Amino acid sequence: MNDKLIFSDIHFLLNQIKTKAKSPVDIVGKYLTRIKELNPVLNAYITIMEDQAIAEALSSQEHLLSEKPMGPLQGIPIGIKDQVHTRGIKTTSASLIRSEFVPSEDATIVSRLKSAGAIVVGKLNMTEFAMGDPITSYYGMTFNPWDTTRDPGTSSTGAGAATASGMCAAAIGEDTGGSIRGPAANCGIVGIRPSWGLVSRNGLDGAAWSLDTLGPLTRTVKDSALILSIIAGEDPLDTYTSPRPVPKYSEKLNSDIKGLKIAVLHEFIDGPNCLLDPDIKTSMQEAISVFKSLGAQVDTISIPITSDAGAVSRTISFVDRVSLNPQWVRERPGDFHHNTRVSFLTGELIPAQVYYKAQKLRTQIRSEVLNAFRQYDIIMMPTDETVAGVIDETPGLKNLDNAKTSLRKSMYRGLFSLVSGPAISIPCGFKIIGSKSIPIGLQLAGKPFNEQTVFNCAYAFEQATPWHNEHPPI
Repeated sequence: MNDKLIFSDIHFLLNQIKTKAKSPVDIVGKYLTRIKELNPVLNAYITIMEDQAIAEALSSQEHLLSEKPMGPLQGIPIGIKDQVHTRGIKTTSASLIRSEFVPSEDATIVSRLKSAGAIVVGKLNMTEFAMGDPITSYYGMTFNPWDTTRDPGTSSTGAGAATASGMCAAAIGEDTGGSIRGPAANCGIVGIRPSWGLVSRNGLDGAAWSLDTLGPLTRTVKDSALILSIIAGEDPLDTYTSPRPVPKYSEKLNSDIKGLKIAVLHEFIDGPNCLLDPDIKTSMQEAISVFKSLGAQVDTISIPITSDAGAVSRTISFVDRVSLNPQWVRERPGDFHHNTRVSFLTGELIPAQVYYKAQKLRTQIRSEVLNAFRQYDIIMMPTDETVAGVIDETPGLKNLDNAKTSLRKSMYRGLFSLVSGPAISIPCGFKIIGSKSIPIGLQLAGKPFNEQTVFNCAYAFEQATPWHNEHPPI
């Protein structure tokens, strides 16, 4: 299908519905057709909710015909990562262990989307229990729409692939150590990890309670801002949510960033532990030039302790995850994918004093980064040190160097998971490999609960560059 409607942003789709150029039934039908066409290729969905989506689209259409007020996401098709509860629909966490689990209630985030008029078209594939690599899903791997031999980014594999390929207008992912930002970077879309406590996690089968956040993956910054304003806010069912008022982020977007102070972290560009892909480094230099041309001040700073962010975030997430359901790895070890079982057992075996040290280091890292935010509005870095890699289907730890590489790479997204503030990944170019264009992601982070500044900075870059207009040739 070569239909530009499926690659349109949400604001365009809403205008089509508002002007009656298209109905919710038309739009949902287009996306369901796209899912039928592409899901056998990309395997982005575990459960396709066709009958329910059509029924909700008809109801949405009747709502509009009766002249009732239009919701802020009226008729918009959304995919949901399969660790987020959906009433009456299996929520598997991509594992055999949860393959028959059917929640009796929607997660708060799903309820808020539905109240805004959104239509859930399906449950998205992921890595098993939001851990490991893309080969661990009980329902099979998800593939990158830019190059189906490559990793779509973990753990929200389906959310990245489906949004980039036009199988949903947007998706909800979950980010522990980078599981929204990684798929966004690998698939050439926008993904924001909101501040910890901004979005309710009620109804989330979590991975690490002290790190997990829920957030949107979209095709534009404006769409991301719109969805976040709908899903954010205090929830009595999640006592960790903040009582702060939630701004209408999309209505307050401003591309004028003259005088904005941006810091580039040396450790993630030229640091001693950094092995940044030369093409990504070039894209970062070009991004710096764009920001300077827009009137921002861009400086390079150094925070040496941030190089430990990968090891610290991994230690915390492994222990937190296994502590949620320790009985599974003891009673049903054979029902895990090998790699997930290794991750769970690693979490079981990490000594208490190591976890304690990781938490102390987290406090130090967070303190030093927050200190930098006293002088700068934004910290900028690549979303990853490499573009999406070729998927290796061989289970197990390959070698010690492979393990060290994984820890080093995880510092790029693990850092802002530890800081607990907002971090967004936006497209900023491509690496050409043979005949394929592989996306590169730019990461922009702000201090906790300063999402508006992060959105404004990302929006200014997006409006000044062409990358968000590119779509995978599939």
